[in-house]
Amino acid sequence: MTLDRRTFIKQGAAVGVTVGVGGYFAGVGRTPPANADQPLRPPGSLAENDFVATCIRCMRCVDACPNRALTPMPESSPGGTGGTPTMVPRKAACMLCANEEGDYLKCTEACPSGALELIKKNREEITSKVAIGIAELDLNLCYSYNNWSCGACYRACPLAGEAMTIGRWEQPTVHPDACVGCGCCERACIRYPHAIRIKTGDA
Repeated sequence: MTLDRRTFIKQGAAVGVTVGVGGYFAGVGRTPPANADQPLRPPGSLAENDFVATCIRCMRCVDACPNRALTPMPESSPGGTGGTPTMVPRKAACMLCANEEGDYLKCTEACPSGALELIKKNREEITSKVAIGIAELDLNLCYSYNNWSCGACYRACPLAGEAMTIGRWEQPTVHPDACVGCGCCERACIRYPHAIRIKTGDA
């Protein structure tokens, strides 16, 4: 994925909050990304086309992930993406190598091809270079916006207070400019179907 977060956000974000039947994306405001079904890639990924062309399908990033958040795409996947690593947050989220030894995110350290940029395991590099996707919240499904109080996604967010804030009745608000798309919120969501999902608008 692109490492220019400003460009990434400008392509996928729109100012404002959309509430009601016509739209459901909460937070600083986003319109649905054009490529919402594109696979989620590991931290530090090149732009999608470059990533697919550069990745050698060695699966070293998959083996290196301490939370087993990465998995190879089926060989039958379209566009020549078979065998490339992807993430399904509902099954396992990127924990940003929290509590792991070493100075770098494990997957980026293991990549031998340059498909993943080496990223230091500190807050500054993570917030500036990790752009897996952006969390999108469905207000019609979120318990905290429908007469309940939950807050599970906020408590799971490693960048709580920046990527996500919380209001009355534990109503979460996503801030796309700070969200890195780790998927911890989606993994933690107790609603089914889940009210928050990680999407990417990378071209």
